Amino acid sequence: MNARKTISILLLLLGAMLAMLPLSARYTLRGPVIVLRQSLDSHSYFTADQVARMLVAEDSSLQLIDLRPASEYAMFNIPGSVNMPYQDFFKKDPAPYLSQSDKVVFYSNGDTDANYALVLATGLGYHNTHVMKGGMNAWFESVMNSEFSGHKISARENALFETRMRARKLCNEINSLPDSLKMQYMAANRFDPKKLDGGCE
Repeated sequence: MNARKTISILLLLLGAMLAMLPLSARYTLRGPVIVLRQSLDSHSYFTADQVARMLVAEDSSLQLIDLRPASEYAMFNIPGSVNMPYQDFFKKDPAPYLSQSDKVVFYSNGDTDANYALVLATGLGYHNTHVMKGGMNAWFESVMNSEFSGHKISARENALFETRMRARKLCNEINSLPDSLKMQYMAANRFDPKKLDGGCE
């Protein structure tokens, strides 16, 4: 897709978002030029392999936000992610989710919801937000269904394959827990702004 079409589509999306946002009464959104610049910046996007590398390295600056419905999140999710369904992202204040980490990465099944969330977060002034390109579809293709075939493998390919295997193992271990333990794990990872603010109830 050429640059003119991409910019036109992004501007239309920004306009549509501004028209339908319930947050607009409570928040001031930044200008479309700033939003467009960050939305087109390649540093705003991570591949599934980059997310897998951060996950395996236990990168404490990473916060994954799963924008899928709660039922899909409960069936399978990337460990360490918090669930904020896309519809709720526009109804609730996203600030507590976005202000606590250096790298906030949105993902859904594909790119659409995550890109909308990135545009909204950028419009609200957050520059630490990113999208996992391809969402869970790319995660399954690159990480969960990765296979090695052939007789020789380079050191780089081997490191990539090992990272994918570690991320896959971690996902399978967490997602294969019995529902009661999985619910405890998800409750432990459920977002609670009070814990992060350090305030008293």
